[in-house]
Amino acid sequence: MDFSQLVEDAVARLDGVALRTPVQRNPRLSDLSGADVWTKREDLQVGRSYKVRGAYNTIAQLDRGSEVITASAGNHAQGFAHACATLGVRGTVVVPGTTPKQKRQRIAALGGDAITLRVEGDTYDDAARIAAELATASGAVVVPAFDALSTVAGQATVAVEFLAQLDRVPDVVVLPVGGGGLLAGCATWLREHAPGTRIVGVEPSGAAGMAAALVAGEPVTLAEIDTFVDGAAVRRAGEVTFPLIRDAGVELVAVPEGAVCTEMLDLYQVDGVIAEPAGALASAALASGAVVVDPGTTVLALLSGGNNDVSRYAEVVERSLVHRGLKHYFLVEFPQEPGALRRFLHEVLGPDDDIVLFEYQKRDNRETGAALVGIELGAAAGLTPLLARIAAGPLRIQHLAPGTTAYRFLV
Repeated sequence: MDFSQLVEDAVARLDGVALRTPVQRNPRLSDLSGADVWTKREDLQVGRSYKVRGAYNTIAQLDRGSEVITASAGNHAQGFAHACATLGVRGTVVVPGTTPKQKRQRIAALGGDAITLRVEGDTYDDAARIAAELATASGAVVVPAFDALSTVAGQATVAVEFLAQLDRVPDVVVLPVGGGGLLAGCATWLREHAPGTRIVGVEPSGAAGMAAALVAGEPVTLAEIDTFVDGAAVRRAGEVTFPLIRDAGVELVAVPEGAVCTEMLDLYQVDGVIAEPAGALASAALASGAVVVDPGTTVLALLSGGNNDVSRYAEVVERSLVHRGLKHYFLVEFPQEPGALRRFLHEVLGPDDDIVLFEYQKRDNRETGAALVGIELGAAAGLTPLLARIAAGPLRIQHLAPGTTAYRFLV
């Protein structure tokens, strides 16, 4: 296999189709890491994601009379839809129910009459299984979101561009990882054209399927995943992408979903960049210290997608506050008597603490009543004295730890 030739062919096919997105220096990430950090802005790409590269490269090589089908968490589907509309090919898109409404609307807008959109299953893997069944029944050609050499070669054109755009070869390249199409393509290309570059792949902690595959020596299916980082929430690494990533000697790190949320907010508030969760994975690894780089080195981080539904920002803020230790929830058992809440405010709450949630219903046939109380702290260090005041007081108060069943049910 001459992978470089496959990538060069993909570059030619994508000329005039995919945008040559800018590479921009990021002062915030540079200050945080001590390195010279540049971002490749694929959030500005057609469909607001690099995914159009692999989708178009695959479909463009098929007979124009072919019908095609794909499964996607959203971004690949947008690239697929744009490719179908551009090439005049009929296509079907299957997305899971977790795909945000914003992405579904963009898929329909980009594809127009060329595509049919179906919502099936709860995860990408469910959608992929259903798409495969539909393809078998109809004879349509499956266009994989990541697990095909044509897709991988298309995604590798990202690396071709940023190597040409930077005035020097980057010391470190940081890329997000889901099924592995982008990382496999870019890493394989870089190992040949920039062999001294350190390559780091970043997975969400709740869906670290590629790391599990490297440990097992083959792709494995994760029993459970957190689907919040929907663009990278894949239960099983690709059969095509896994050996390419393994052989490229890539480092892998995982970033908690809360850290991704914090980075999404910083990208928006400081840098003026709208990033979806998967789009913020690479920069979150730098901002949180999950990827440590030497001072003064040149670092390229990919901002891979900007398809974020504005309705998700409430959850983004919530997850960020919890991750930073600033928001906590408690079950407080109040005696049902006048003045009980006043004593709680006076004896338990600190001067910089703020009640942001209070749910309570008085029941006359009981001596006590439970309230769900959300408290936002002025600083994470305020938790220890808050817990000490709780322990010293007469009220029965249970701290709901994130991730526990009670926390997920009540909050």
